[in-house]
Amino acid sequence: MPSKFVHSLLAVATLSSAVLAAPAYPVIQARSTPGSKHVIANLFQWNWDSVAHECAWLGQHGYGFVQVSPASEHIQGTQWWTDYQVVSYKLQSKRGNSAQFKKMVDACKSAGVGVIVDIIWNHMAGIDSGSGVAGSSFTHYDYPGIYDKNDFHYCGTPGNDIQAWTDRTQLQTCELANLADLKTESSKVRNTLIAHTNSLIDLGVYGFRVDASKHIATMDIKYLLAKVKKQGLYYTHEVVYEGGGGVTSDEYIPYGDVQEFRYTTLLSNAFNSGNLAQLKSLSTKGWLPSSNANVFVVNHDRERSGSYLSYKSPSKRYTLAHVFSLAYPYGTPTVFSGYSFVNSDDGAPNGNVGTCNDNGSGANGWQCQHRWAAIAGMVGFRNAVGTAALANWFQGDANQIAFGRGKVGYVIINNSDNKWKTTFVTGLPDGKYCDVVTGKKSGNACTGKIVTVRGGKLTNYGVGQHNAVAMHVGAKL
Repeated sequence: MPSKFVHSLLAVATLSSAVLAAPAYPVIQARSTPGSKHVIANLFQWNWDSVAHECAWLGQHGYGFVQVSPASEHIQGTQWWTDYQVVSYKLQSKRGNSAQFKKMVDACKSAGVGVIVDIIWNHMAGIDSGSGVAGSSFTHYDYPGIYDKNDFHYCGTPGNDIQAWTDRTQLQTCELANLADLKTESSKVRNTLIAHTNSLIDLGVYGFRVDASKHIATMDIKYLLAKVKKQGLYYTHEVVYEGGGGVTSDEYIPYGDVQEFRYTTLLSNAFNSGNLAQLKSLSTKGWLPSSNANVFVVNHDRERSGSYLSYKSPSKRYTLAHVFSLAYPYGTPTVFSGYSFVNSDDGAPNGNVGTCNDNGSGANGWQCQHRWAAIAGMVGFRNAVGTAALANWFQGDANQIAFGRGKVGYVIINNSDNKWKTTFVTGLPDGKYCDVVTGKKSGNACTGKIVTVRGGKLTNYGVGQHNAVAMHVGAKL
């Protein structure tokens, strides 16, 4: 597969802005109980055995869910995007087989972590012919025993590709970067997709991240969700929408959470251009309601575009954006955890075996952002503050903000080149707190900095350049 495919897919994203037993799992939709675990760790491209091992750490550090790569058979190749070109619905991919997938789900369940799997309903492969990683042969519009040429859309544009990115018909019946577009309104296709989804439900997954939902008519999604064998599962839909015409993100609200890409863009602009003040009132921006939004600082597509925040961003901007995202009361947050790359096509390192060092840093080419001290600490912050309201918003210069969550949490973010020293009204009970950005509470001590609140304030308190401080009542000594 030429690298042209991923460049087309990134262009698409830019232009079109492309039975769980309680109490084993928290309920992701019900953000009502302080301490519930709503944060999703997206272990991008980790194989099943690695995720199974990592779930123990995720559960111990407050993550409620883990998002994993597609499980279906896909085209061959080392590039990351081969996972998104379906060849068959055999549960055999570069990540492992069905037995390994089941073992992973069970291990995560034992750790109190629900598995959300990336699933592809919109399309099949984007190449003329070949064989998949499990040995299934195919051509672009013929997948023996599954689909034939009558099961795909042919919209009549050059190459059947999307040409007009504000045209609903093209968006939902033409091909996304040459990917064979399934006729999801047909009974045969629907029944096949339902059977595939049910096979994953049978293995115990908690929910699904539905790839390219924007390119599937909502009436088809409604039908599929109504017919799968288990109701009440979690769904989050990839609907790349940055405003304007065409297909809008709010159309998908009845069918689960929807990924809010305007949030990702705003965070990138705010932390890169130095205007954090615009982050104060996200609920007034006309975006998806908080209760329906799935948000992230970055995902695998945005990370590779070069114009968004990523692990390569200077001055700790990437980390500080995560501190904000996990502290601010908007949406269900996903923490993307990927790997180092040079070219946007680069696939997973280390033979797809995800590894992290005990100190939270990445190993063998992996970044392990989900383990970074500041990010992991803020996951605990998110759990501790629950639904507590935004409070005590305070601003220094355009790069400096601080705010509380009721009387249970407080965060200071200094994205400027200068130290920020002032008096902060925290609203917290007096006492000593562990700064969860630099460490955690361990017994009666802190592994990082200690912050002392007196009279509900931090008086004449300084936060260094490109740094943050966060505390919550669960980290009080």
